[in-house]
Amino acid sequence: MDEVVSELRVRYVETDQMGIVHHSVYFHWMEVGRTDYLRKKGFPYSKMEESGIRMPLIEASAKYVSPAKYDDEILVITKLEEFSPIKFSFSYKIVRKSNSKLIAEGITKHIAADCQNKPKRVPKEILSIIGG
Repeated sequence: MDEVVSELRVRYVETDQMGIVHHSVYFHWMEVGRTDYLRKKGFPYSKMEESGIRMPLIEASAKYVSPAKYDDEILVITKLEEFSPIKFSFSYKIVRKSNSKLIAEGITKHIAADCQNKPKRVPKEILSIIGG
């Protein structure tokens, strides 16, 4: 599958008292990567919702390797790992832009649902856009 790279800069508000990025922020960055991935594939969340499809998160994990600090430029590399008419899985690598050093990696898993959060199959045309 294709990778999509999102470029971010660590903001001061994202750091904690120890001067490093708070662990919860990495999940925000993964969401940035995921939304960028879908947008670059031509199917942003807004279009997905207009077609009656939601992608609720059912599982998320992260492994922290090296701390990110204020003003670091980082890259979030997002890849669609698994997709079917009812299930999606994305992987993420967060690296320091200056030296490509791995900061963290993670996975999110999602299901396809309708507006009432009931499972809904994603049409094949949409699957080909997202996975193509």
